[in-house]
Amino acid sequence: MAPPFSDDYTHFAVTKGHGVKGISELGLKALPKQYIQPLEERIDMTKVLNKESIPVIDMSNLDDPNVADQIANAAEKWGFFQIVNHGIPIEVLENVKEATRRFFELPAEEKIKFSQENSLTKNVRFGTSFIPKAEKALEWKDYLSLFYVSDDESSKFWPSACKNESIEFMIKSEFIIKWLLKALMQRLNVEDMDSKESLLMGSKRINLNYYPICPNPELTVGVGRHSDVSTLTFLLQDNIGGLFVRKLETDTWIHVPPVTGSIVINVGDALQIMSNGRYKSVEHRVAANGSNNRVSVPIFVNPRPDDIIGPLPEVLKNGEEAKYKQVLYSDYVKHFFRKGHDGKETIDFAKI
Repeated sequence: MAPPFSDDYTHFAVTKGHGVKGISELGLKALPKQYIQPLEERIDMTKVLNKESIPVIDMSNLDDPNVADQIANAAEKWGFFQIVNHGIPIEVLENVKEATRRFFELPAEEKIKFSQENSLTKNVRFGTSFIPKAEKALEWKDYLSLFYVSDDESSKFWPSACKNESIEFMIKSEFIIKWLLKALMQRLNVEDMDSKESLLMGSKRINLNYYPICPNPELTVGVGRHSDVSTLTFLLQDNIGGLFVRKLETDTWIHVPPVTGSIVINVGDALQIMSNGRYKSVEHRVAANGSNNRVSVPIFVNPRPDDIIGPLPEVLKNGEEAKYKQVLYSDYVKHFFRKGHDGKETIDFAKI
C-alpha cells in the first residue's frame, strides 16, 4: 500500500508501523523529503581515512597481560576496537542475526504490537528512526529495543520471532563483557571489581537494528552522529558494513569493516564519566546502503537507572580534578532521549 502523497510517509512509517522497511519495499526512485539530511549531517566520503582502522584485538589468550593492556590502550586512544577469538560460538552470532531478519520480515500489524503505544511492557519497544517527534530529518533505520529485567519477563514479553536467540546472545556474551570491564578497571586502579559490577553493568539492553535498502543513500543516514550513553556497547554487525567512527580530536572518520566472527566494542558516556575522561566515548554513525539490507545487534551494558554516576574515587585519589559532576543515570539517559542525535553534546549535561 503506497501512501497517497509524500507528506504521509512519516505516518506510514512511524504511526502505521511499516517503518523504513515498508518505504523501501515501495520501490521509490527518490528518497522521501522527510529523510533528506542537512548537508553537514551526510557522510562526506572525502573525510573518511581509508588507510586507518580501529584496533583488532585477539582474545584467545586471556592470561596474557598484553591483552588487557591492548584493551585499555584502545579505550583510551580510540574509544572503539574489535575483538576476535572471544569464545562466543559462531552459531550464536549467526542465529541472532537471522532472528533479527525474521522479526523485521513480520507484517507491520505484527511488529506494531510492540510499539511504544501498544507494547504490553515499557521494556519492549519497536520503532523507526531515533526520536521522530524531535528530529529535523528522520534516520533510515528500524529497530526493536529489548530492556532485560529477568528471564521470566523476557520469556513472557519479548517477541517469539527473536526472543530465544537474543537471550542466548546476551548469556554467551556475559563472561567476555565482565572480563573487558575488569581489564578496563585495572588500568584505573580499581582492584575490587565485584563492588563495581552492578554500577558498571547493572542493567542491559539489546537492540535489533534493521537498515533496509535505501533510494539515494548519500542523502540520508542510517544513524546520525552520536556517542552511546552506555558503560560499554558490545556490537555484532553483519557483513555489509557501514559503521563509521570519528577519529579522536579530528573531523575525519574511519570505517569499521566487518570481520567475520568479531564483536565491535565501544566505550559509552557512562564509562567516560566514571574514568574522568581517560576512556573516550566516541561519535559514530551508520551509512544508509543502496544495494543491501543490513542488520546489527548491539548489547548496551549500563548502570542501573537509579545509580549515581561520576568519576570513580580510585581515579581521583591522587588529586586529579573531577571533570564531571555526580549525576543520576536515569536523568542522563532522559536528556539523551529528548532530542535528535547531536554528536557528543549529551556529555555536556555531566560536565562541571
